[in-house]
Amino acid sequence: MNKIKYTIILAFAFLQTQSQNSTDLLDHYKSYYSQMQKLGDTQGIISAMNHLIILEPNIKRQDSLAYVYVLEGKHRQALALLGIEAKDSDTDLESEIKAISLKTLNEPARALEHYEVLFKRSPSAVLAYELADLKIQTDDLTGASLNITYGMANSTTDMMKAYYESQTPYQVSLVAGFVYLKAIAKFRENPKTNHDDSIALLEEALLLAPNFNLATLAIDAIRVQKEGLITE
Repeated sequence: MNKIKYTIILAFAFLQTQSQNSTDLLDHYKSYYSQMQKLGDTQGIISAMNHLIILEPNIKRQDSLAYVYVLEGKHRQALALLGIEAKDSDTDLESEIKAISLKTLNEPARALEHYEVLFKRSPSAVLAYELADLKIQTDDLTGASLNITYGMANSTTDMMKAYYESQTPYQVSLVAGFVYLKAIAKFRENPKTNHDDSIALLEEALLLAPNFNLATLAIDAIRVQKEGLITE
């Protein structure tokens, strides 16, 4: 009987010690997280958040960590945290993280699913651009056309779109971006006959945004292809 009592006391003491250790660790990493935030140490923030999630699982904390991963360009880690499937329980932030990460990892069909969820919840010209771009990539030109039409009708002159294909990132009006997408969709519709129509649209985009480098590159590429067809 005494042995049983002794065992129970030891077990209780062990549990108390473990609980105290967990509490101490939790307090330590909360303090560490606050310090890393003050210092602007992103890697330290990531480390602290991972420890906190293990010690005290929390959905909001997990979403925040996934967002930090996205900001750092660590899209695989963000998806490893949240998964890639669309769920009814996904918050707007979770859907956005999945959409951005899958698009960046060149998974346009999977990214589309999450952008569609975001668009259904809160339609916008910015989301319409993303949808149109991805639908062109996946050869859904009819769907892309609908998104382009919506986007152009709902864009304002102050809305801008950033591009990163050049060494120096730049911005053009969102309207010019939609005209660019319209040109690309037109070309994809029939690459053998729609050269001139596509170039005309791209030149229209350049009139709206003379610094639109991507439109210039597209014109050059389409002209090269057209010349190749002529010489065949």
